[in-house]
Amino acid sequence: MISKAIKGFSTLEIETHLNEALSDGFQPTLAFAFISKSQDRQAITALMDAKNITVFGCTTNGEFIDETPQKGSAAILLMDMNRNYFQIYFEPFSGNKYKEIATRVAKKANEQYPKPSFLLGISGASADGEEVLRGIESVIGPGVNVFGGAAGDDFNFSETFVFTNRKDSDNALVCVALDESKIDVKGIATCGWKAVGTEKIVTKSDGNHVYTVDNVPVLDITAKYGGLENVTPENNNLLVEIASNFPLQLQREKGDPIMRPGLVVDWSDHSFYTSGTVPQGSKVRFSLPPDFDVIDKVVEGVKKLKVSEMPEADALIVFSCAGRILSLGPLMTKELEGVKEVWNVPMAGMFSNGELGRATGGNLEMHNLTTCCVALKEKN
Repeated sequence: MISKAIKGFSTLEIETHLNEALSDGFQPTLAFAFISKSQDRQAITALMDAKNITVFGCTTNGEFIDETPQKGSAAILLMDMNRNYFQIYFEPFSGNKYKEIATRVAKKANEQYPKPSFLLGISGASADGEEVLRGIESVIGPGVNVFGGAAGDDFNFSETFVFTNRKDSDNALVCVALDESKIDVKGIATCGWKAVGTEKIVTKSDGNHVYTVDNVPVLDITAKYGGLENVTPENNNLLVEIASNFPLQLQREKGDPIMRPGLVVDWSDHSFYTSGTVPQGSKVRFSLPPDFDVIDKVVEGVKKLKVSEMPEADALIVFSCAGRILSLGPLMTKELEGVKEVWNVPMAGMFSNGELGRATGGNLEMHNLTTCCVALKEKN
Protein backbone atom coordinates (compact mmCIF):
# COMPACT_ATOMS: atom_id res chain seq x y z
CA MET A 1 0.00 0.00 0.00
CA ILE A 2 1.37 3.38 -1.03
CA SER A 3 0.80 6.38 1.23
CA LYS A 4 1.58 10.06 0.82
CA ALA A 5 1.10 12.98 3.21
CA ILE A 6 0.28 16.53 2.13
CA LYS A 7 -0.41 19.76 3.99
CA GLY A 8 -1.36 23.34 3.23
CA PHE A 9 -2.77 26.60 4.53
CA SER A 10 -5.43 27.07 1.85
CA THR A 11 -7.70 25.06 -0.42
CA LEU A 12 -5.58 26.11 -3.39
CA GLU A 13 -2.39 24.91 -1.71
CA ILE A 14 -3.99 21.56 -0.89
CA GLU A 15 -5.22 21.25 -4.49
CA THR A 16 -1.71 21.93 -5.78
CA HIS A 17 -0.11 19.35 -3.49
CA LEU A 18 -2.85 16.82 -4.25
CA ASN A 19 -2.24 17.12 -7.97
CA GLU A 20 1.51 16.79 -7.38
CA ALA A 21 0.90 13.61 -5.36
CA LEU A 22 -1.18 12.14 -8.20
CA SER A 23 1.20 13.17 -10.98
CA ASP A 24 3.14 9.87 -10.92
CA GLY A 25 0.05 7.70 -11.31
CA PHE A 26 -0.72 7.38 -7.58
CA GLN A 27 -4.45 6.69 -7.17
CA PRO A 28 -5.47 7.12 -3.51
CA THR A 29 -8.78 5.72 -2.34
CA LEU A 30 -8.79 6.89 1.29
CA ALA A 31 -7.80 10.16 2.96
CA PHE A 32 -7.44 10.93 6.65
CA ALA A 33 -8.06 14.68 6.72
CA PHE A 34 -7.20 16.69 9.84
CA ILE A 35 -8.34 20.24 9.13
CA SER A 36 -8.51 23.42 11.19
CA LYS A 37 -11.92 25.07 11.44
CA SER A 38 -10.30 28.16 9.92
CA GLN A 39 -9.96 26.25 6.63
CA ASP A 40 -12.78 25.46 4.20
CA ARG A 41 -13.09 21.77 4.99
CA GLN A 42 -16.09 21.36 2.65
CA ALA A 43 -14.08 22.69 -0.28
CA ILE A 44 -11.10 20.49 0.56
CA THR A 45 -13.36 17.45 0.93
CA ALA A 46 -14.93 18.29 -2.43
CA LEU A 47 -11.45 18.16 -3.99
CA MET A 48 -11.04 14.64 -2.64
CA ASP A 49 -14.55 13.66 -3.68
CA ALA A 50 -13.86 14.77 -7.26
CA LYS A 51 -10.92 12.34 -7.31
CA ASN A 52 -13.12 9.52 -5.93
CA ILE A 53 -11.24 9.56 -2.60
CA THR A 54 -13.15 8.55 0.54
CA VAL A 55 -12.60 11.03 3.40
CA PHE A 56 -12.30 10.46 7.15
CA GLY A 57 -12.24 13.97 8.59
CA CYS A 58 -11.93 15.79 11.92
CA THR A 59 -11.48 19.42 12.87
CA THR A 60 -8.48 19.96 15.12
CA ASN A 61 -6.56 21.94 17.73
CA GLY A 62 -3.50 21.70 15.46
CA GLU A 63 -2.33 19.29 12.82
CA PHE A 64 0.88 17.81 11.37
CA ILE A 65 2.35 15.48 8.74
CA ASP A 66 5.89 15.51 10.09
CA GLU A 67 7.66 16.68 13.25
CA THR A 68 6.46 20.28 12.97
CA PRO A 69 3.02 20.98 14.48
CA GLN A 70 0.94 23.58 12.69
CA LYS A 71 -2.19 25.60 13.48
CA GLY A 72 -4.78 26.78 10.99
CA SER A 73 -3.79 24.28 8.31
CA ALA A 74 -4.92 21.01 6.73
CA ALA A 75 -2.90 17.80 7.11
CA ILE A 76 -3.96 14.87 4.94
CA LEU A 77 -2.73 11.29 4.69
CA LEU A 78 -3.56 9.66 1.34
CA MET A 79 -3.60 5.86 0.83
CA ASP A 80 -4.26 3.65 -2.18
CA MET A 81 -5.88 0.98 0.00
CA ASN A 82 -7.99 -1.63 -1.81
CA ARG A 83 -11.60 -0.43 -1.57
CA ASN A 84 -12.72 -3.89 -0.49
CA TYR A 85 -10.57 -3.60 2.65
CA PHE A 86 -12.30 -0.58 4.22
CA GLN A 87 -15.72 0.94 4.77
CA ILE A 88 -16.64 4.41 6.00
CA TYR A 89 -19.56 5.00 8.36
CA PHE A 90 -21.01 8.35 9.37
CA GLU A 91 -23.65 8.40 12.10
CA PRO A 92 -25.12 11.51 13.77
CA PHE A 93 -25.59 11.11 17.51
CA SER A 94 -29.21 11.10 18.65
CA GLY A 95 -29.80 12.06 22.27
CA ASN A 96 -27.38 10.15 24.48
CA LYS A 97 -27.52 6.93 22.45
CA TYR A 98 -23.77 6.76 21.92
CA LYS A 99 -23.46 3.08 22.72
CA GLU A 100 -26.50 2.18 20.64
CA ILE A 101 -25.16 4.02 17.59
CA ALA A 102 -21.69 2.50 17.93
CA THR A 103 -23.25 -0.95 18.33
CA ARG A 104 -25.14 -0.46 15.08
CA VAL A 105 -21.95 0.52 13.24
CA ALA A 106 -20.04 -2.43 14.71
CA LYS A 107 -22.76 -4.87 13.60
CA LYS A 108 -22.56 -3.57 10.03
CA ALA A 109 -18.77 -3.92 10.00
CA ASN A 110 -18.97 -7.37 11.56
CA GLU A 111 -21.25 -8.51 8.76
CA GLN A 112 -18.78 -7.25 6.17
CA TYR A 113 -15.43 -8.38 7.59
CA PRO A 114 -14.36 -11.52 9.49
CA LYS A 115 -12.29 -9.39 11.89
CA PRO A 116 -12.91 -5.65 11.70
CA SER A 117 -10.88 -2.93 13.39
CA PHE A 118 -11.95 0.69 13.74
CA LEU A 119 -10.53 4.20 13.45
CA LEU A 120 -12.92 6.74 14.99
CA GLY A 121 -13.55 10.46 15.14
CA ILE A 122 -16.25 11.97 17.35
CA SER A 123 -17.64 15.51 17.53
CA GLY A 124 -19.72 17.29 20.14
CA ALA A 125 -18.62 18.51 23.56
CA SER A 126 -20.94 16.09 25.37
CA ALA A 127 -20.23 13.05 23.19
CA ASP A 128 -19.28 10.10 25.39
CA GLY A 129 -16.33 8.34 23.82
CA GLU A 130 -16.36 5.61 26.44
CA GLU A 131 -19.91 4.66 25.50
CA VAL A 132 -18.86 4.51 21.84
CA LEU A 133 -16.05 2.12 22.77
CA ARG A 134 -18.39 -0.03 24.85
CA GLY A 135 -20.79 -0.28 21.93
CA ILE A 136 -18.12 -1.56 19.54
CA GLU A 137 -16.69 -3.87 22.19
CA SER A 138 -20.13 -5.40 22.89
CA VAL A 139 -20.30 -6.64 19.30
CA ILE A 140 -16.72 -7.49 18.36
CA GLY A 141 -15.35 -8.48 21.78
CA PRO A 142 -12.79 -7.09 24.24
CA GLY A 143 -9.82 -7.72 21.93
CA VAL A 144 -11.05 -5.42 19.17
CA ASN A 145 -8.63 -2.84 17.79
CA VAL A 146 -10.11 0.66 18.13
CA PHE A 147 -8.22 3.95 17.94
CA GLY A 148 -9.21 7.54 17.37
CA GLY A 149 -9.82 10.97 18.78
CA ALA A 150 -12.33 13.66 19.64
CA ALA A 151 -12.35 16.54 17.17
CA GLY A 152 -11.01 19.96 18.18
CA ASP A 153 -11.75 23.58 17.30
CA ASP A 154 -8.47 25.52 17.54
CA PHE A 155 -8.67 25.55 21.37
CA ASN A 156 -12.01 27.34 21.51
CA PHE A 157 -13.68 24.33 23.15
CA SER A 158 -17.09 25.27 21.77
CA GLU A 159 -18.00 23.49 18.50
CA THR A 160 -16.17 20.59 16.85
CA PHE A 161 -16.89 18.69 13.63
CA VAL A 162 -16.35 15.35 11.96
CA PHE A 163 -16.96 14.93 8.24
CA THR A 164 -16.78 12.71 5.21
CA ASN A 165 -17.81 13.02 1.57
CA ARG A 166 -20.87 15.32 1.48
CA LYS A 167 -21.54 14.88 5.21
CA ASP A 168 -20.53 17.13 8.11
CA SER A 169 -21.77 17.35 11.71
CA ASP A 170 -20.96 18.91 15.08
CA ASN A 171 -22.45 15.89 16.89
CA ALA A 172 -21.58 12.66 15.13
CA LEU A 173 -19.33 9.63 14.72
CA VAL A 174 -17.14 9.12 11.67
CA CYS A 175 -15.60 5.67 11.44
CA VAL A 176 -13.38 3.69 9.09
CA ALA A 177 -13.78 -0.05 9.55
CA LEU A 178 -10.80 -2.06 8.28
CA ASP A 179 -10.58 -5.72 7.31
CA GLU A 180 -7.84 -7.01 9.62
CA SER A 181 -7.42 -10.11 7.49
CA LYS A 182 -6.03 -7.73 4.84
CA ILE A 183 -4.71 -4.73 6.81
CA ASP A 184 -2.52 -5.04 9.90
CA VAL A 185 -3.54 -2.46 12.52
CA LYS A 186 -1.33 -1.94 15.56
CA GLY A 187 -1.41 0.94 17.98
CA ILE A 188 -0.40 2.24 21.36
CA ALA A 189 -1.86 4.84 23.71
CA THR A 190 0.70 6.23 26.13
CA CYS A 191 1.00 9.34 28.27
CA GLY A 192 4.19 9.61 30.32
CA TRP A 193 2.93 11.92 33.09
CA LYS A 194 4.58 10.91 36.36
CA ALA A 195 2.51 10.34 39.48
CA VAL A 196 3.24 11.90 42.87
CA GLY A 197 2.12 10.90 46.34
CA THR A 198 0.21 7.87 47.51
CA GLU A 199 -3.05 6.50 46.17
CA LYS A 200 -6.12 8.37 47.35
CA ILE A 201 -9.80 7.49 47.31
CA VAL A 202 -12.49 9.32 45.35
CA THR A 203 -14.98 9.72 48.17
CA LYS A 204 -17.73 11.43 46.19
CA SER A 205 -18.34 11.51 42.43
CA ASP A 206 -21.10 11.18 39.88
CA GLY A 207 -19.94 10.10 36.45
CA ASN A 208 -17.33 12.64 35.40
CA HIS A 209 -18.23 15.08 38.20
CA VAL A 210 -15.67 14.64 40.97
CA TYR A 211 -16.58 16.25 44.30
CA THR A 212 -14.11 15.03 46.90
CA VAL A 213 -10.92 13.01 47.21
CA ASP A 214 -10.15 11.70 50.70
CA ASN A 215 -13.15 13.81 51.79
CA VAL A 216 -11.45 17.03 50.63
CA PRO A 217 -12.86 19.09 47.73
CA VAL A 218 -10.97 17.90 44.66
CA LEU A 219 -9.95 21.41 43.58
CA ASP A 220 -8.46 22.15 46.99
CA ILE A 221 -6.45 18.92 47.21
CA THR A 222 -5.22 19.37 43.61
CA ALA A 223 -4.09 22.92 44.41
CA LYS A 224 -2.29 21.64 47.51
CA TYR A 225 -0.33 18.95 45.68
CA GLY A 226 0.37 21.21 42.72
CA GLY A 227 1.44 24.14 44.85
CA LEU A 228 -1.06 26.28 42.97
CA GLU A 229 -1.77 29.85 44.03
CA ASN A 230 -4.56 32.29 43.18
CA VAL A 231 -7.14 29.50 43.03
CA THR A 232 -10.02 31.82 42.17
CA PRO A 233 -12.57 32.22 39.36
CA GLU A 234 -10.69 35.34 38.26
CA ASN A 235 -7.56 33.33 37.41
CA ASN A 236 -8.11 32.67 33.70
CA ASN A 237 -5.04 30.43 33.49
CA LEU A 238 -6.02 28.12 36.35
CA LEU A 239 -7.96 25.54 34.36
CA VAL A 240 -5.31 25.27 31.65
CA GLU A 241 -2.66 24.75 34.34
CA ILE A 242 -4.71 22.09 36.17
CA ALA A 243 -5.74 20.26 33.01
CA SER A 244 -2.34 20.21 31.31
CA ASN A 245 0.01 19.85 34.28
CA PHE A 246 -1.85 18.33 37.25
CA PRO A 247 -4.40 15.78 35.98
CA LEU A 248 -5.79 13.06 38.18
CA GLN A 249 -4.41 9.63 37.34
CA LEU A 250 -7.21 7.09 37.60
CA GLN A 251 -5.67 3.81 38.72
CA ARG A 252 -6.73 0.61 36.96
CA GLU A 253 -6.43 -2.97 38.19
CA LYS A 254 -5.10 -3.83 34.74
CA GLY A 255 -2.81 -1.65 32.65
CA ASP A 256 -1.51 1.90 32.89
CA PRO A 257 -3.46 4.63 34.73
CA ILE A 258 -5.83 6.85 32.76
CA MET A 259 -5.51 10.64 32.78
CA ARG A 260 -8.57 12.51 34.05
CA PRO A 261 -7.82 16.27 33.97
CA GLY A 262 -10.20 18.73 35.57
CA LEU A 263 -11.85 20.77 32.83
CA VAL A 264 -14.68 22.75 34.45
CA VAL A 265 -14.79 23.96 38.08
CA ASP A 266 -17.96 24.27 40.15
CA TRP A 267 -16.93 27.10 42.43
CA SER A 268 -19.86 26.55 44.78
CA ASP A 269 -18.21 23.46 46.27
CA HIS A 270 -14.74 23.36 44.58
CA SER A 271 -15.62 20.21 42.66
CA PHE A 272 -14.76 19.79 39.00
CA TYR A 273 -15.79 17.92 35.88
CA THR A 274 -13.19 15.69 34.25
CA SER A 275 -12.79 14.38 30.70
CA GLY A 276 -14.23 10.95 31.54
CA THR A 277 -15.85 8.88 34.22
CA VAL A 278 -14.19 8.72 37.66
CA PRO A 279 -16.17 6.18 39.71
CA GLN A 280 -16.86 6.86 43.37
CA GLY A 281 -14.55 4.67 45.44
CA SER A 282 -11.88 4.50 42.73
CA LYS A 283 -8.23 5.17 43.44
CA VAL A 284 -6.36 8.17 42.03
CA ARG A 285 -2.95 9.75 42.24
CA PHE A 286 -1.87 13.26 41.39
CA SER A 287 0.60 14.23 38.67
CA LEU A 288 3.84 16.12 38.39
CA PRO A 289 4.28 18.67 35.61
CA PRO A 290 5.75 17.02 32.49
CA ASP A 291 9.46 16.90 31.64
CA PHE A 292 11.66 15.23 29.01
CA ASP A 293 10.71 11.80 30.38
CA VAL A 294 7.16 12.31 29.09
CA ILE A 295 8.49 12.50 25.54
CA ASP A 296 10.91 9.63 26.02
CA LYS A 297 8.18 7.33 27.32
CA VAL A 298 5.99 7.90 24.26
CA VAL A 299 8.84 7.34 21.79
CA GLU A 300 10.07 4.24 23.64
CA GLY A 301 6.53 2.85 23.66
CA VAL A 302 6.25 3.25 19.90
CA LYS A 303 9.67 1.63 19.40
CA LYS A 304 8.57 -1.37 21.46
CA LEU A 305 5.42 -1.64 19.34
CA LYS A 306 7.58 -1.86 16.22
CA VAL A 307 9.87 -4.50 17.68
CA SER A 308 7.17 -6.67 19.21
CA GLU A 309 4.21 -6.34 16.83
CA MET A 310 4.79 -4.22 13.70
CA PRO A 311 8.29 -4.46 12.16
CA GLU A 312 7.14 -2.62 9.03
CA ALA A 313 4.38 -0.13 8.33
CA ASP A 314 2.93 1.64 5.31
CA ALA A 315 1.50 4.64 7.15
CA LEU A 316 1.17 6.18 10.60
CA ILE A 317 -1.78 8.07 12.10
CA VAL A 318 -1.39 10.01 15.35
CA PHE A 319 -4.03 11.39 17.72
CA SER A 320 -2.27 13.53 20.32
CA CYS A 321 -3.98 15.45 23.11
CA ALA A 322 -4.21 19.21 22.80
CA GLY A 323 -3.04 19.35 26.41
CA ARG A 324 0.32 17.91 25.40
CA ILE A 325 1.22 20.82 23.16
CA LEU A 326 -0.01 23.25 25.84
CA SER A 327 2.32 21.58 28.35
CA LEU A 328 5.28 20.71 26.16
CA GLY A 329 5.27 23.69 23.80
CA PRO A 330 8.24 23.56 21.39
CA LEU A 331 9.27 20.19 22.87
CA MET A 332 6.31 18.65 21.06
CA THR A 333 8.45 18.77 17.92
CA LYS A 334 10.92 16.38 19.58
CA GLU A 335 8.16 13.89 20.38
CA LEU A 336 6.72 13.93 16.86
CA GLU A 337 10.19 13.63 15.37
CA GLY A 338 10.91 10.60 17.56
CA VAL A 339 7.63 8.92 16.61
CA LYS A 340 8.12 9.65 12.91
CA GLU A 341 11.63 8.14 12.90
CA VAL A 342 10.45 4.77 14.25
CA TRP A 343 9.05 3.61 10.88
CA ASN A 344 9.92 6.66 8.76
CA VAL A 345 6.73 6.32 6.70
CA PRO A 346 4.14 8.95 5.71
CA MET A 347 2.40 10.27 8.82
CA ALA A 348 -0.46 12.60 9.61
CA GLY A 349 -2.06 13.55 12.88
CA MET A 350 -4.04 16.00 14.96
CA PHE A 351 -4.21 17.51 18.42
CA SER A 352 -7.50 16.25 19.81
CA ASN A 353 -9.91 16.88 22.67
CA GLY A 354 -9.60 13.26 23.78
CA GLU A 355 -8.00 10.05 22.58
CA LEU A 356 -9.52 6.61 22.08
CA GLY A 357 -7.49 3.44 22.38
CA ARG A 358 -6.21 0.64 24.52
CA ALA A 359 -4.14 1.68 27.50
CA THR A 360 -0.79 -0.10 27.63
CA GLY A 361 -1.55 -3.55 29.01
CA GLY A 362 -5.14 -2.56 29.70
CA ASN A 363 -8.61 -1.95 28.35
CA LEU A 364 -10.14 0.28 25.70
CA GLU A 365 -10.41 3.74 27.24
CA MET A 366 -11.15 7.40 26.60
CA HIS A 367 -7.85 9.15 27.33
CA ASN A 368 -6.50 12.64 27.84
CA LEU A 369 -2.95 14.04 27.75
CA THR A 370 -2.13 10.93 25.75
CA THR A 371 -0.53 10.21 22.39
CA CYS A 372 -2.23 7.49 20.39
CA CYS A 373 -0.15 6.13 17.48
CA VAL A 374 -1.66 3.76 14.91
CA ALA A 375 0.45 1.96 12.32
CA LEU A 376 -1.13 0.39 9.22
CA LYS A 377 0.35 -2.24 6.93
CA GLU A 378 -1.25 -4.03 3.98
CA LYS A 379 -0.68 -7.77 4.26
CA ASN A 380 1.01 -9.64 1.41
